[in-house]
Amino acid sequence: MNIISQSWTILIIAGLFETGFATCLGLAKQSEGRISQLWFGGFLICLTLSMILLMKAVEHLPVGTAYGVWTGIGAVGTVLVGIFLFNEPVTFWRVFFLFTLIASIVGLKIVTN
Repeated sequence: MNIISQSWTILIIAGLFETGFATCLGLAKQSEGRISQLWFGGFLICLTLSMILLMKAVEHLPVGTAYGVWTGIGAVGTVLVGIFLFNEPVTFWRVFFLFTLIASIVGLKIVTN
């Protein structure tokens, strides 16, 4: 695997950790006491790992593309977690815009050298 492929893999993992920190915030909000503090700790861990991995990915990828893909993966993941874990509504327009976001992420990957 070449360095660019590795950077894309690292970026995808960073985006998944972004979803993780948003999920931890949602779970901390729903819990109380010690459990809430543990979810907040998970938030800090996921946030730190996501930022470190993003920083590593932009060593070999354009920062604008990497940031757009990172936030896109985090947004898509967070919407899906919201639907499946937090029972957020599934409407035509939410799904439509989710797919346009996914298409935009894939498009950025395709047009980046």
